[in-house]
Amino acid sequence: MTAKIIIDTDPGQDDAVAILLALASPDEITVLGITAVAGNVPLALTEKNARIICELAGRPDIAVFAGCDRPLVQPLVTAEHVHGKTGLDGIALPDPTMPLQAAHAVDFIIDTLRAEPSGSVTLCPLGPLTNIATAFTRAPDIMARVKEIVLMGGAYFEVGNITPAAEFNIYVDPEAAEIVFQSGVPLVVMPLDVTHKVLTTRPRIDAIRAIGSPVAHAVASWTDFFERFDMAKYGAEGAPLHDPCVIAYLLAPGLFTGRHINVEIETTSPLTRGMTVADWWGVTKRPKNAMFMGDVDAAGFYNLLTGRLARL
Repeated sequence: MTAKIIIDTDPGQDDAVAILLALASPDEITVLGITAVAGNVPLALTEKNARIICELAGRPDIAVFAGCDRPLVQPLVTAEHVHGKTGLDGIALPDPTMPLQAAHAVDFIIDTLRAEPSGSVTLCPLGPLTNIATAFTRAPDIMARVKEIVLMGGAYFEVGNITPAAEFNIYVDPEAAEIVFQSGVPLVVMPLDVTHKVLTTRPRIDAIRAIGSPVAHAVASWTDFFERFDMAKYGAEGAPLHDPCVIAYLLAPGLFTGRHINVEIETTSPLTRGMTVADWWGVTKRPKNAMFMGDVDAAGFYNLLTGRLARL
């Protein structure tokens, strides 16, 4: 049975790879639409980038919607220092010709969850959770209709990547994250603890580049661009491909292991705002609300990714 998903995203090179992985897997995944949010770069770029990626994949039929252009409470924090001024730096791609949908992303999320059978749609947030939280706040009835949310965000053992304590997606809009994590919707979380284990080594990127397609060339060029930042920062052999973990989980959940635990979002502390406080050891009585992943078969992940990208 194919999974019906909405990809909520702020592309971002690793978001782009996640979208390509989903579009390369039509037997398992039906992408109902892509909703853009401000995050890695401002909204005007994330909605444009989402359409560039769809056209690169040969899928101009995918409906792309622009959503919230700023977090619920605080000013927008972006990550051009990682992703470049466009968000997709690394290769020059043509501007999209496919249209941006007229409807707002939040309305699309609400209308789709109301129209599709209850429990049939999975939400896949790859960026800040502003669109999802806004939809849940505006239409609380849809929360019970979501099958699950599989998201990239947070960190526990790997601590933060934008502050000492916080991962970028959660830090950009902690209030939105708190709404989502307290929604009661089943959550699967791909934190830095997992994504930092799927590093872009030279052999892995060479294998993608060897596919020889425009898609493969773009993916290799993107990783060449953004891995420079992470290699300098972490002293690692490559850069983590964060967001494709979300789609890889839908395709091959056995690649990942984790624990069903309580995860709370810190929204008030000036030191740890945006931290995902994960009760990994079960030391509190707080209710379990998230499947928090801790490990991944990195070789299996790259075999899956390379095989699927070869289909585009």
